[in-house]
Amino acid sequence: MTRALRWVRPEDAVTGALLVVFVVATSFVNPAFASVGTLFDLARGTIVPGILAIGVLVVLVSGGLDVSFTAIAVLAMYGAVKVVMAVGLGDHVIFVFAIAMMIGAALGALNGFLIGTLRLPSLIVTLGTLSAYRGFLLTFVGTTVIPTLPPAMRTLARANILTWQSSDGSTESLPALFLVLLAVIAVAALLLNATTLGRSIYAMGGSATAAERIGLRVRSLHIMVYSLVGVTAGVAGTIHAVMNRVANPFDLVGLELTVIAAVVLGGARIEGGHGSVLGTALGVTLVSVMNNTLIMWGVPSTWQNVVLGLLILLGTGIAAARSHRMDLA
Repeated sequence: MTRALRWVRPEDAVTGALLVVFVVATSFVNPAFASVGTLFDLARGTIVPGILAIGVLVVLVSGGLDVSFTAIAVLAMYGAVKVVMAVGLGDHVIFVFAIAMMIGAALGALNGFLIGTLRLPSLIVTLGTLSAYRGFLLTFVGTTVIPTLPPAMRTLARANILTWQSSDGSTESLPALFLVLLAVIAVAALLLNATTLGRSIYAMGGSATAAERIGLRVRSLHIMVYSLVGVTAGVAGTIHAVMNRVANPFDLVGLELTVIAAVVLGGARIEGGHGSVLGTALGVTLVSVMNNTLIMWGVPSTWQNVVLGLLILLGTGIAAARSHRMDLA
């Protein structure tokens, strides 16, 4: 029990409490919300943002910031689909994911090189590569939507791990791709909490200068961190194409702020050194529940960002107040 509780932080409890409030309030207003179908819909809606958020968590913990991950995701996904279709590997979905992950890792490593070796600000670098990667995709790789994916991707899109038939006869399903999200969460939790690399990432986020003084190779860590972001982006982009059954080079635009907000809401701090996988998972779930809740309550979609912003201020404000009290003590 004690070992398990070490993975639970006060920020996670705040996010979890907000999630419970939203679920209880929505279930009270609309009892239909508390159903298996709604649960499956929420789980399905968190797969892509959840995987992207894990990558963002790693870079925030390291003290950096990446806003180019959606461009990496789309470029890696679209490029991988084009490659497997060109060389006739469409019957093996593992090749699509492998190629997308390699493309994502390479693009992320470029970010890490510019930030770690050239000492450029992470926000400026990733803003630049966001535009460059997207422009490269639309100029050189392709601008045409691919409506027919390779056979293996179409088969994966139909794979489910659970199905449920409701009382009205409708059938709800939980896609097998949800297992990929769980696997990414498990790997990230082990990486950050139980490996030397994870402890090094936290140390670099706390103080890059201090990390260098104790012998950590900060430049290599930057490349590693942003490569991991690229890998998760490649996976998320491929899953997005599978779930939508189309490869669209214009997808995922504008999702950056929502994902970053979910990670910050989960307890990660922009200054680095703080954040947890559990908190990030709760933050992504909270944003998904919030969006569905506001729709059920009849709140216009234009107000969703307002509510999300207020939640972020609340969550980060509580964490900041707690940190201030600890400093005074």
